[in-house]
Order: sequence, then structure tokens, then C-alpha cells
Amino acid sequence: VRPPPLLAKTQRPRKGSNEPNNRHHSEPELPKKKKKEGTMKFRPCIDLHAGKVKQLVGATLTDTGDETSENFSTDRPASEYATMYKDDGLTGGHVIMLGPGNVFAARAALSAYPGGLQVGGGINESNAQSWLDAGASHVIVTSHVFRGGEIDMDRLKALVELIGRERLVLDLSCRRKPNEPNGPYYVVTDRWQKYTDFPVNEETLKSLGEYCDEFLIHGVEVEGKKCGILEDLVVLLGRHSPVPVTYAG
Repeated sequence: VRPPPLLAKTQRPRKGSNEPNNRHHSEPELPKKKKKEGTMKFRPCIDLHAGKVKQLVGATLTDTGDETSENFSTDRPASEYATMYKDDGLTGGHVIMLGPGNVFAARAALSAYPGGLQVGGGINESNAQSWLDAGASHVIVTSHVFRGGEIDMDRLKALVELIGRERLVLDLSCRRKPNEPNGPYYVVTDRWQKYTDFPVNEETLKSLGEYCDEFLIHGVEVEGKKCGILEDLVVLLGRHSPVPVTYAG
């Protein structure tokens, strides 16, 4: 609902005065331009684990998969979900490969909805272009550009040079460190198991926004728990991200 327009207050001439009204008018105060508000959109996703479409509890994901908790698993192929998203006109979604054994399913999904889905999981300089050629609108990258707990700017710049900033999504999925429950959120890599020393804050968002088209950020602590969003993280992203953000979790 639009607020009513702001009206400038005027000062009436003194009684008996012959001075024209405009001598006593205050200058009209024009409404200040408001910052253009972003638009929130629903984006679909397909998480692949061991070749199947699943919804996992993010904080339980491990290399072996022995302790991974699942909320949802289906035998319906990823390509079927991709076709459904295409038919419903849902854009900007993604396919995430969580561990090995997911390449065939991911490629089938991209083939079913060419140009309609981003892809992530194990993306690097050697395979990024092949995933774009397979139908991905963007590639999503985390571990390749974070090494030893820090971001590798040389790798990031090389990837941008290879495929272009407009085809790159940086995954800054994050969580708080166990010994800092009220501290900053730090980027986590390798199926969200390894902490980096890279915080998600105003400065880092603005810096990395120059090298990508979008961010993908999972609130790892609540991912898959059906307990609501991390409101403070969402507020941070909404206020300070210079590029579109897909928030999950």
C-alpha cells in the first residue's frame, strides 16, 4: 500500500498584511527517494545424494554418509522435478551434488530444463565450462576457491576469466563456530564440514560481489530441520549483499 504523498506545510499571511502569500510559503519539501526494495522470489532446488533426490539435515552431512539424517528421499528422478519446475515457470533454481555418484542425475536434470537451473558440487576450472555446456545457467562454487581456511583470489579470478562473472554463483553457506555461539557466521566447505576463517559480513559480501552474479547461502545449522530461518543472517544478507542472494535453510 502506497503511503499518502507528503504535503509541504504553508504559513498563512498575518492578518491585515498586504504581502503576497508566496512571501510566507515554506519551500515545498519533496519526498526523499527511497532505496528500491528488492523482490523476494521462490526458487526451487534439487539436492542430490548418492544419486537420489533428497532433503538432508545439513549439519549431519559427512564424507561417509553414515550419520547423515534425511527428511525426504524419493526414487523419482531429478529430471522429473526439473521438468515440473520448467512447466511451472520457476526460474533461478539449482541442482546440488552432495558427494559422489550424482553426475548422471544432475546432467539429466539440466537436460530436462536447459538454462533454467544452476549446478553446484565439485565445480572447478577443469569442469565448469562442461557443466555450462550441459545446460546449466550458472555454476556454483565453494571449495575450489577456499583453501586452507582462506579464499584463494587467484583461483576465483581465473574462474571469472574462464566463464565470466555473469555465469558464476559463489556459495557462501555458513555457520557459527561452536565456541562462538553469538559470533559471526563463517563460510564452511566440503559438505559444510570444514570451517574457514572467512566471515560473512558487509565487507566480505561487497568485496566478493564484484566477482559473481549471485550468492547462494545455506543457513547450515537449520538446513533441513524445519524450524524456521536464521533471521539475523537473512537481515544481514538483505541489507548488505550487492547481488541477488538465494537463501536456503
